[in-house]
Amino acid sequence: MQQEYTIEELLELRESGKYALVDVRSPKEFQEASIPGAINIPVFSNEERSEIGTLYKQESPEAAKQRGLEIFSDKLPRFINDFQKLNKPVAVFCWRGGMRSKTATTVLDLMGVKAGRLKGGIRSYRQYVVKTMESYNLKSDLIVLNGYTGTGKTKLLHQLLDKGYPVIDLEQMAGHRGSIFGQIGLLPNNQKKFDSLLLQDLEKYKDKKHIIIEGESKRIGKVVLPEFFYSKKESGTQFFLHLPIDVRVANIMEDYKPEESPEQFLEAFQFIKRNIHSPIANEIQKLLEGKQFPKAIALLLEYYYDSRYEHAITQSEGETVHIHAESMEDAFQQLRSNLKNIKF
Repeated sequence: MQQEYTIEELLELRESGKYALVDVRSPKEFQEASIPGAINIPVFSNEERSEIGTLYKQESPEAAKQRGLEIFSDKLPRFINDFQKLNKPVAVFCWRGGMRSKTATTVLDLMGVKAGRLKGGIRSYRQYVVKTMESYNLKSDLIVLNGYTGTGKTKLLHQLLDKGYPVIDLEQMAGHRGSIFGQIGLLPNNQKKFDSLLLQDLEKYKDKKHIIIEGESKRIGKVVLPEFFYSKKESGTQFFLHLPIDVRVANIMEDYKPEESPEQFLEAFQFIKRNIHSPIANEIQKLLEGKQFPKAIALLLEYYYDSRYEHAITQSEGETVHIHAESMEDAFQQLRSNLKNIKF
């Protein structure tokens, strides 16, 4: 009889590090959302899954199963080899804990690979995430790194993370930088994937008194922050960064690389153009068309983004600490100095 794991048992196996979690769904399904920490060894490719689904609907379940068996048989040696290279027991899962995970665990067992499967598939994991988030008690207070666009908040977050501070990178989880230009060069995540990644980090830091995040609006690209988290963010201590305009422009050029996607930047600008005084908006348009990005960015900061941030900071309920720095290194040193008296 095949070994079945509940979602709680599966997560314990993941945390032990002694088991590999393997998503046997197609690469497209895996990319849309999976269990954090899992790897993808698909039974079927995206195209094969589509072909089998079409057969199921248009002909019969039997025809679909027959075609699935033919496809899987051809790739069986490579499939088993991929699992053997993991060199540890595995826990596999598909969508509902059905045919794909059952087939995978059966053939792996025959080849001497210790394998169990998630009862109910990833659907049971999604139900677990939703239920947990609905009643989540976030005991940690949030320290919010805020500041005008281009102050390198994400870079500073990662520097703090490297120094051992508890940091949650919301933009990385969302696959979006949080602005109208925020998804350029990135692959935005959906709510399912975002919730899974956020819950994983919340559990990792559940015993910390403080967690450091970047100041974000309630919506980041395609995803929305859960209410309990957003409320904590609003009441958290705010560290507001001030940096010279030339440093901010340089940060944006390095992060966004507009010269690699000029058409996308011009297209995104159209969504905010009407909110900028017409003569300035037309000048920005010409600069973007002429690929004079530093000048265009400087005008966007002065006439659009800075005024929006000034409004946002006045809405904060928590204490605000202003950090005036001349460089990124200066900002980091001042930030660490201010964090010394905070217990994590």
